[in-house]
Amino acid sequence: MTRKYIAKDFLKLAAKGHSHEAFRLYVGSNFKHHNVYFKGDANTLMLAMEEAFRLNPNKVIEIHHAIGDKDFVAIHSHVKQNKTDLGVAVVHIFRFEESKIVELWDLGQTVPAKMINENGMF
Repeated sequence: MTRKYIAKDFLKLAAKGHSHEAFRLYVGSNFKHHNVYFKGDANTLMLAMEEAFRLNPNKVIEIHHAIGDKDFVAIHSHVKQNKTDLGVAVVHIFRFEESKIVELWDLGQTVPAKMINENGMF
C-alpha cells in the first residue's frame, strides 16, 4: 500500500463518515494537525470530522491530484458539502513515518460562482 493510497483512502473514509476507521488504520500515535480552528491532536480532528459528516452526510470529495515526495504526500481535491454546493478547493499535506500519517496540514479556497481565471481551480 503506497502513501498516496493511504492519504487518499484516509480522506475518502473521513468524508463518508468513517473517521474512526480512518484514524485507526492510518494515523500514528504522535499525530499533529495544523489547522488554526482546532486543537492540534488526533482526537480533536477525528471528532470534528465525525461532526462534519453528521452535519453534511452527502459530502463529496473529488481528488484531482496526488503528489508524493519522500515522507510527504499532497492531495489536491474538490470538497463539496452536497452535490449542489460549489465547494472548496483543498490541499491536504500529509507527513508520514513509515506507513502512518503523523502530521497533516489543510489549506482551502472557496470556489466562487464566477471565476475571472479561465483555467479554473482544478
